[in-house]
Amino acid sequence: MTTQPATDESLRRFRGLATLTLAAVYFLILVGASVRASGAGMGCPDWPTCFGQWVPPTAESQLPANYQEVYAELGYRDTRFNVVKTWTEYLNRLLGVTIGLLIFATACVSMPLRRLDVSITTASVMAFLMVGFQGWLGSRVVSSNLQPGMITLHMLMALAIVATLLFALAQSRRQIMATQPVLAIDPRFKKWLYIVLGMTIMQVAMGTQVREMTDLIQDAQGDELRSSWIEAMPWFFYVHRSFSALVLFANLWLARLLVNSLGWLHSLTRLTFAMIAVIGLSVISGATLGHLGMPAFVQPTHLLAATLLFGLQFLIWMSYRHSRDSVLLASSEATHRVVKPVQIATAT
Repeated sequence: MTTQPATDESLRRFRGLATLTLAAVYFLILVGASVRASGAGMGCPDWPTCFGQWVPPTAESQLPANYQEVYAELGYRDTRFNVVKTWTEYLNRLLGVTIGLLIFATACVSMPLRRLDVSITTASVMAFLMVGFQGWLGSRVVSSNLQPGMITLHMLMALAIVATLLFALAQSRRQIMATQPVLAIDPRFKKWLYIVLGMTIMQVAMGTQVREMTDLIQDAQGDELRSSWIEAMPWFFYVHRSFSALVLFANLWLARLLVNSLGWLHSLTRLTFAMIAVIGLSVISGATLGHLGMPAFVQPTHLLAATLLFGLQFLIWMSYRHSRDSVLLASSEATHRVVKPVQIATAT
């Protein structure tokens, strides 16, 4: 008799910690993007130490006189100590360690749920293992001297961690979504959901290419000529910028289908409008970058909006599946209860 309350409490505890962990991961993505946009990515030219120390120096005088020659031999000829950039990157690393501990705690809290749904525990443990790989990948990013391809791979791994945590969180919300019926949902919703998911993947892929091209232009022209970066952009930058309007309108249509069929208060409707708000933020920040000379402080906001959009669409997809599956299960059980007596009567 105490099993169900204990399970409910375990689910609540897991959902609370998983939500906190996801928020922390998104904050780390924002901080990481800020580090990159500010040029502080090489504030620590080695890993896991920073200038060979576990706690970095606060002044250049605390480093050996020949430290630039030492790092030049390691392939970092432009290394020059900057206390702001060094500590910005160091604090970013500390935040990454904190996120790792949070994900480890999430995996531990998921253990009591393995009998209820083993996929929750499996996904939580996988997220923790992926964080370990992400740490190693971060060391490769530093050793590559911030090569654009390595940075993109590092970012994609962060999205994979987000997706894994979101999967575990969505699985823990199955009972909640079972109370959100979708019998009246517009039959076109499923098709349009896959359309907007495909459009988002295309938009993010183009955005990744734009981000890598921005790095190359920055290396060639320097930060002082930011206002001229747009002129050097290839054709897919303009496709990426225009395509955002199509993404916005497609999602507005998706929201219209939900409002007309499920109403304003359904979880899927609210999640969709949250997604549209994020798309609006992405469009505004992208327009600011495109028309106001690529200001560095806007770049992290644009990246954060893209990752939030990915997360919300993934959660909407999982939530829709859980709501639909609960309806199909209930229909199957009802059919079984009706058909079985008829079969017995016929046999008699």
